[in-house]
Amino acid sequence: MSSHIAAWLDTDPGRYVLGWEQAQFDTAVDDIFGFTALQVGLAGIDFLRESRIPYRGSVAREPGASVIADPWALPVASHSVDLVALPHVLEFSEHPHRILREAERVLMPDGSIVISGFNPLSFWGARRAFGRREQFPWAGRFIALLRLRDWLSLLGFELTGGRFGCYSPPFAQAKWIERFSFLEKAGDRWWPICGGVYVVRAIKRTAGMRLLTPPWRERRSGSQVMAPAVQQVADSRHAATHKQNKNINSNEQV
Repeated sequence: MSSHIAAWLDTDPGRYVLGWEQAQFDTAVDDIFGFTALQVGLAGIDFLRESRIPYRGSVAREPGASVIADPWALPVASHSVDLVALPHVLEFSEHPHRILREAERVLMPDGSIVISGFNPLSFWGARRAFGRREQFPWAGRFIALLRLRDWLSLLGFELTGGRFGCYSPPFAQAKWIERFSFLEKAGDRWWPICGGVYVVRAIKRTAGMRLLTPPWRERRSGSQVMAPAVQQVADSRHAATHKQNKNINSNEQV
């Protein structure tokens, strides 16, 4: 699948989509820090070129990837990656949920994921719905952003940014795409959710996570936090006993 979509990205409409998407990926990954970044799919195109993370690799089925493997069975240790990029991987796979679960597994807490996909609520989605689906990219299963957001939410991800783009109809020739370039600004202003493609970024949130500290630090922290509380309990018990004794003495006098 990746080889087919890669070949399509070398056509006129493909270059139109790729140019916009790479600019969005450049912006999305520029401020993500860590030690390891992983691109899943489309290994021949570097979607992590603007990442500041020092160790970057790719996983795909086609030659050219750092590791040859299926995107739903990543040979990567759990909680070991700071950034995962999924450029057009979910919609051209029979196992999109498994791919997202794998991405969640390998990501560290507060790790980031950046995903691109075709928007079914657009000219591009209409072309797929009413045209022939044998060729790429129309053979893919376009995923609506709302559905993708629900999938991510179930896995504990929180959307932190995203954008739609490529508002021109999916013409086969660059000259026609250029003639409709005025739709880019109009689309951003008047119908921003109807772009042909989208790029979104999300962060993996881990509920109940707390930082582990050395034992000596825990003991010191415990003595500082617990001691006042214990003293308050002791003081309250002493006050209650004193009050009780005072009431007894008053009753005896009466």
